[in-house]
Amino acid sequence: MAVVVETLEKLERKMTLSLPVQAIQSEVTARLKKLARTMKMDGFRPGKVPMNVVSQRYGYSVQYEVMNDKVGEAFFNAANEAKLRVAGQPKINEKEGAPEGELTFEAVFEVFPEVQIGDLSTAEIEKIATEVSDSAIDKTVDILRKQRRTFSQRPHDAAAQDGDRVTVDFEGKIDGETFEGGKAADFQFILGDGQMLKEFEEATRGMKSGESKTFPLAFPADYHGKDVAGKTADFMVTVKKIEAAHLPEVNEALAKSLGIEDATVEGLRTDIKKNLDREVKSRLLSRNKAAVMDALVSKAELDLPNASVQAEVQRLLEGARADLKQRGIKDADKVAIPEDVFKPQAERRVRLGLVVAELVRANALQATMDQIKAHIQELAASYEKPAEVERWYFSDNNRLAEVEALVLENNVTDFVLSKAKVSEKSVTFDELMAQN
Repeated sequence: MAVVVETLEKLERKMTLSLPVQAIQSEVTARLKKLARTMKMDGFRPGKVPMNVVSQRYGYSVQYEVMNDKVGEAFFNAANEAKLRVAGQPKINEKEGAPEGELTFEAVFEVFPEVQIGDLSTAEIEKIATEVSDSAIDKTVDILRKQRRTFSQRPHDAAAQDGDRVTVDFEGKIDGETFEGGKAADFQFILGDGQMLKEFEEATRGMKSGESKTFPLAFPADYHGKDVAGKTADFMVTVKKIEAAHLPEVNEALAKSLGIEDATVEGLRTDIKKNLDREVKSRLLSRNKAAVMDALVSKAELDLPNASVQAEVQRLLEGARADLKQRGIKDADKVAIPEDVFKPQAERRVRLGLVVAELVRANALQATMDQIKAHIQELAASYEKPAEVERWYFSDNNRLAEVEALVLENNVTDFVLSKAKVSEKSVTFDELMAQN
């Protein structure tokens, strides 16, 4: 079989394949004979249908199937022989004017690029660090207390203040008309928690049970309710009940209610610190890994195969539609989403994937089974029954593959950090938690 490969531009190639007609016809005949042995047709015994009848009924579809199989097989054999790393599916068309007894095809396709990674020792990376402070533990204790707060009704003449749970009736109108979601009865919210818009909270603050008030409320331009976003409504609110919050004491009873094994205040704080340390470690790893990947991409030169970028765009598009469907958006699969929105992200993902793959190959950074086991043990340690969690991971190849990918990323991160110019920056616990 003769094969000719031409370079069109950058990563695009054209391969010309020639196949003998006899080889295709032989395979078509063999498949039709096999079909005839099991074919059933009225008027004939099973397996006794004449070949000309079988050929008349199935000849075209079998010919098409054989052509696809033979040309595809020839293409991939030729690509392997020429050591071409094909990206995506080739576009194959038959050429006219082939020599007698031959069929000639042209396959246009892309190959994966050669990745050139520059000197990592010149890469500059800012690595952040955070300590879990006593104030961070205090704030977490306060959050846990708020989650377990109780309420008791205030005296009738008491004014609503931050921290109180207030029960109200309200009605809002725009141009004299009530709008969807603008009216409610016996609605409860915690004053000062930011559950309501700022103007609503300011109007309610200081009111007493039985009082009513009217006030204007300007909805932000980016408000989730599109019908009212950017508009101003006239609201009337009536306070029906005000309840004071009571936070539980920080004592052994609180620790016990939280299921802390060492049910003491010190045990509670130790447990909180352990959980915060785990969260901080995860966030730091994520942030520093992102900085490493940015530096790695900046040091690499490569062309991107359009086929890979387009495949990634489709994956992102499908993910966006699945997200819309999960949110309850009607006909999410028909919503018009421009593909160009995803192209920059798709290009970055493809570029990063190719660069990381080359770095892993060139420096033997593949995840080892010992590393995978150690990572799973670390993940399982935060659960009540670690052994069951470990079994859960090892019982599914997909879960193992996800862990393997994480470990590989960690190997790449450690390798780049060991080569690059690293500067350390301390950030507060609150700063780290506020970052997405």
